[in-house]
Amino acid sequence: MILELARIDIKEDTNQEFEAALEIAKGVISQSKGFQSIKVKKCIEQNNRYILLIEWDTLEDHTTGFRESEFFKEWRALIGPFFLEPPLVQHYI
Repeated sequence: MILELARIDIKEDTNQEFEAALEIAKGVISQSKGFQSIKVKKCIEQNNRYILLIEWDTLEDHTTGFRESEFFKEWRALIGPFFLEPPLVQHYI
């Protein structure tokens, strides 16, 4: 199992819209091969920061399988417009 940690900073005052889009996006990513689970946490100190904790079977299921799929394009189309900057993504074992 691989844990993807994605830190996402969104544009100010878009939390409600981002969270609604993210609920839809969760349904998209969950269809990807190797996907296990997703948890979303909102930062207390910085209102526009979130972390996504996503579990994958393998690193390649995320970096190749998901990232090179139509699911990723749909995922990014839903939540990407809210990004203040590109997410910081790291993987853990």
